[in-house]
Amino acid sequence: MSVNKVIVAIDSLKGCISSGEANQAATDGIKRIFPDWKVIQIPVSDGGEGWLEAFQAAIGGKLVKLPVYDPMMRTIEASYLMKDHTAIIEIAKASGLSLLTQEERNPMRATSYGTGQLVADAVLKRCTHIIVGLGGSATSDCGKGMLRAIIDTLSPKGSWRDIQEKLSNTKFTIATDVMNPLCGENGAARIFAPQKGATPKDVDLLDTQAHTFARFSAQYFGFDCQDIPGAGAAGGLGYAFLQYMDAECQSGINLLLDTVNFHDKLEKASLVITGEGTADQQTLMGKLPLGILEKAKTMGVPVALIAGRVFSTPLLLQAGFSSVTCIHPEGISMMEAMNPETTKRNISHTVQEITKNL
Repeated sequence: MSVNKVIVAIDSLKGCISSGEANQAATDGIKRIFPDWKVIQIPVSDGGEGWLEAFQAAIGGKLVKLPVYDPMMRTIEASYLMKDHTAIIEIAKASGLSLLTQEERNPMRATSYGTGQLVADAVLKRCTHIIVGLGGSATSDCGKGMLRAIIDTLSPKGSWRDIQEKLSNTKFTIATDVMNPLCGENGAARIFAPQKGATPKDVDLLDTQAHTFARFSAQYFGFDCQDIPGAGAAGGLGYAFLQYMDAECQSGINLLLDTVNFHDKLEKASLVITGEGTADQQTLMGKLPLGILEKAKTMGVPVALIAGRVFSTPLLLQAGFSSVTCIHPEGISMMEAMNPETTKRNISHTVQEITKNL
């Protein structure tokens, strides 16, 4: 097979290396043995970690920094990306689980207030389109903290009707691979709150609170968005954007790939290399590598999948990946596998072996 162009689009390996670092490690591996090949790196994210960096690489723009409250209402500095009149917000920058220690995780207390401060600042700067990546949240407050911050900033003594008027010229797009509803067995509390530190009793209470908030909101507006796919994303932040801001919900990876003109980049490509921390059955439920695979299929370009851990290989191959490879050797300790230098070295080696066999 004659190869002269490879696209590298690997997701961040959470807690280890960024998308950009993973892509560079893969590129280094290719160039070491095929220095003349053209390698196109595309930093990617499905709405979670790396969302800002991926969009900045795609469209440029400037980072706007401001003091906000983290999930425990401590002041931190967070940023969002602004290009012309468009703002890109990664909610994890203000309301992320990564901002808390293991002991601090508590969705009964954690608030999305900081995300609301980012949104309000973008509105004040007259952004007409706000694109929000919903991923990595520490919260399960249905976006009530965010809404409170928007009111406090834009109309402290007003009602939400006043806020709606101020938001009337702003379009909201939320990006997520989570299609869960707000409440119930598949809702935000029952599916996601335990990993944020919720006990079984907390989960019951959080789900009850979500039902109550949705019922109140439906009475207020005369319509109900709690069952729209994506409402349960980011602890119910998806619901708040859908119900209160008439947001459009899109697949994060599809939105990003369209922004970088991925279809055009696939022209004359011989291979796409993508990856993530863990490749398994959940990969086929709308996660980033699947979005890349579906786009590449339309152009007949094979997609190699690499990951820090691999399960369900037959299913992944059946879905259409040309190869599925674990970057780490058997028996490696978790501590060593999470070492950034080890991970980058193993990505380079794995990609070398994949490209050698083309």
